[in-house]
Amino acid sequence: MSENLRSKAITQGVQRSPNRAMLRAVGFQDSDFNKPIVGVASAHSTITPCNMGIAALAAQAEAGIRAAGGMPQLFGTITVSDGISMGTEGMKYSLVSRDVIADSIETACNAQSMDGVLAIGGCDKNMPGAMIAMARMNIPAIFVYGGTIKPGHLDGEDLTVVSAFEAVGQYSAGRIDEVRLLAVERNACPGAGSCGGMYTANTMSSAFEAMGMSLMYSSTMAAEDAEKAENTALAGKVLVEAIRNNLRPSDIITRKSIENAISVIMAVGGSTNAVLHFLAIAHSAGVPLTIDDFETIRQRVPVLCDLKPSGRYVATDLHKVGGIPQVMKMLLNHGLLHGDCITITGETIAERLRDVPDTPRPDQDVIRPWDRPMYTSGHLAILKGNLATEGAVAKISGVKQPVITGPARVFNSEEECLDAILAGKINPGDVIVIRYEGPKGGPGMREMLAPTSAIIGAGLGDSVGLITDGRFSGGTYGMVVGHVAPEAYVGGAIALVEEGDSITIDAPQRLLQLNVDDAELERRRAQWQRPQPRYTKGVLAKYATLVSSSSLGAVTDLHVSP
Repeated sequence: MSENLRSKAITQGVQRSPNRAMLRAVGFQDSDFNKPIVGVASAHSTITPCNMGIAALAAQAEAGIRAAGGMPQLFGTITVSDGISMGTEGMKYSLVSRDVIADSIETACNAQSMDGVLAIGGCDKNMPGAMIAMARMNIPAIFVYGGTIKPGHLDGEDLTVVSAFEAVGQYSAGRIDEVRLLAVERNACPGAGSCGGMYTANTMSSAFEAMGMSLMYSSTMAAEDAEKAENTALAGKVLVEAIRNNLRPSDIITRKSIENAISVIMAVGGSTNAVLHFLAIAHSAGVPLTIDDFETIRQRVPVLCDLKPSGRYVATDLHKVGGIPQVMKMLLNHGLLHGDCITITGETIAERLRDVPDTPRPDQDVIRPWDRPMYTSGHLAILKGNLATEGAVAKISGVKQPVITGPARVFNSEEECLDAILAGKINPGDVIVIRYEGPKGGPGMREMLAPTSAIIGAGLGDSVGLITDGRFSGGTYGMVVGHVAPEAYVGGAIALVEEGDSITIDAPQRLLQLNVDDAELERRRAQWQRPQPRYTKGVLAKYATLVSSSSLGAVTDLHVSP
């Protein structure tokens, strides 16, 4: 048992009898006071299919913890559904929820002096929120993914929630009728679990498995399958053993293990949001990491998996052919994974991968052979230039037009842009600019799945560029550049763009350039005025005051850290 405030306070017998009395009321017996108290942070909610199955998993975690000799203490944390709030003001709360989740887990565990914590999450921000808290507290911890959704089906085609967003664009462009639109909507999400492609939730679960903070094979399990429940109970047992061995997040979340996570993100074609989240996790863990490190890793790691949004398959398909361990073994064999990193089981990555085949099965094409990857280098590129001196993030692999120079179409909100797309006012060759949607300016750095899906649905995905100081859904693809920093609200160059200005997006050169001379930009800067804040009270106002640049992970405790 770890020597924390709980074990010092609760086990001191009659001197702490009021504390013991409270614990007796929730079921403690005399023999239980010498057992580790283990928090089960449950993100169960019926507000989203991603989290609707988590209550049953939390019960399995409690059972596993009890069986291993621990005393589970269940508490709840929040979630929001990105898919439901997408394209609305509500989406401004999505990234904010990452910090609310982290703060709530930290508060509950430290206030009750818990010896360890098992967190169960489904929707996108549950995972980084939980991991940020685990890194901050540094008590033994394990993350359990609530599981991925199974694909929907329509006319022989696998569907995901992104299919529904793209269908809206197709309908608006006259490419499908209302009957087809409704059929896609009815079939896209068949049950419990997080969005099925290699979108943000599955990206983060895969990365946590690679980092060693989740059990192997767990990140691609379907939420509704029996193995997910069994794996959750096992996670509870593994955590109790980690508490006994005083194995802490600081032993697991290291520079090397974060590099492992990023390598896997590149190999599976993961979400741009992973850049933002891992910068924040590294900050909480005290691990040096910069946005440029993602570019360094990208250049040496190939994309091995053919997964949605730009590929063909979903996470359950990946699971059937070996899952993340198969990808990790291939990276390890080619010197792109640190095999000596410790995992939550106490074994190293190399030890955990010992029995995994060296090569993927020949009867499948979800995971490509090493000599025939999807792309020879990673897909998440860091672009810089006078429009993004601190950096911006783009998915560049597979883009049909990797270089676009075109006239700027400037919008000061996501809604303005979406209206223009749906009204047919965007032309091939345009470079859309959506600004004042950054961490401070939004506030909350909304995801732009509605406009990007509308672009794809309208058949403009290969001919239109889009840049924003907001974010993108893990389901976004095409020539789109997000996380532009500095953001417009703090006077970044994206605030100075005018309608019709020439903008260049050059993926091979990793360049994001406003083709306006310096003297003109200085003239515009002198005239620029910061807009009035959109919120002056409540959580969004507090967030806008505290949040850092996206290039630093959009963390809210940057200026209070030592």
